Amino acid sequence: MTAAAILGPEGARLGRDEAAFFRDADPWGFILFARNVETPDQLRRLTSDLRETLGREAPILIDQEGGRVQRMRPPHWHAYLPALDQMQRALDPLRAQWLRHRLIAAELHEVGIDVNCAPLADLVEPQTHHILRNRLYGDTVDGVVAAARIAADGLLAGGVLPVLKHIPGYGRAHVDSHKALPRVSVPLSELRARDFAPFVALGDMAMGMTAHIVLDAVDPDRPATTSAKAMRMIREEIGFDGLLMTDDLSMEALSGDIDARAEASIAAGCDVVLHCNGDRDEMEAVVAACGVMGTDAMRRADTALAQRRTPESADLDALRDELGALTGEDV
Repeated sequence: MTAAAILGPEGARLGRDEAAFFRDADPWGFILFARNVETPDQLRRLTSDLRETLGREAPILIDQEGGRVQRMRPPHWHAYLPALDQMQRALDPLRAQWLRHRLIAAELHEVGIDVNCAPLADLVEPQTHHILRNRLYGDTVDGVVAAARIAADGLLAGGVLPVLKHIPGYGRAHVDSHKALPRVSVPLSELRARDFAPFVALGDMAMGMTAHIVLDAVDPDRPATTSAKAMRMIREEIGFDGLLMTDDLSMEALSGDIDARAEASIAAGCDVVLHCNGDRDEMEAVVAACGVMGTDAMRRADTALAQRRTPESADLDALRDELGALTGEDV
């Protein structure tokens, strides 16, 4: 039975003992980080070995937004501008957004990665923490929805599935959730008008990721990831029925032991938990705590994976030249 977890391998190569653990644990998928990335050949071998271990075409995720959040970097892969910088400088921002994500998808697909944790639909606010700000696409609902939608289209055209983040909205956070728990204290009417609105418009996307953030108007006692109230709001009011994964359970925004975090996330209504740091003891605890994927979670997972397709034919050199002409960068 498939564990309700996405796990991060420890290093650049899959050892025999780690492979045996993954085979027994049977996570739904894997997520890769810079520690797992060396060269294209090495990465192809790692993604192949991970799938061979589970005996199925398990989804393999990565955070390849471009800018600061980019696990695959030069000299083997292009270093893209921060997203907000590109949106502000491109002659045709939406065309550049599609080109960027179509090219990122080509780089991912070529090494066996089929899910990218993008696009972001959080809104830029005056107080948005600098760790997040230039990863975003803008400060208007319509603009962000258009940019997120076309980014997802670019990924899908390249054979890579998108993950919408960070539901229900992280733009108002003025602290970094990797280090502390953000808390937002504004009326629900304001959240509905701005924070939730992009996710409502993008609610048909097949996968999404939670935000580790407390919204006092929804649940003052728990961050959204572990809040049943927030999960009901995401499903019923925002209308998101895609596969919902947590943000990384290891982030310091969450409290308690790692197994308690996993158990609370699943109990609240998340479909799968995301554990990223590769620590074996923690992964064992997470797998034991989260249990197997339920019927609704498997339905959503199957719906998402059914969107996987062969990349559309494209002249990648021509796309690079076009992106460079639009942004002034050497792609």
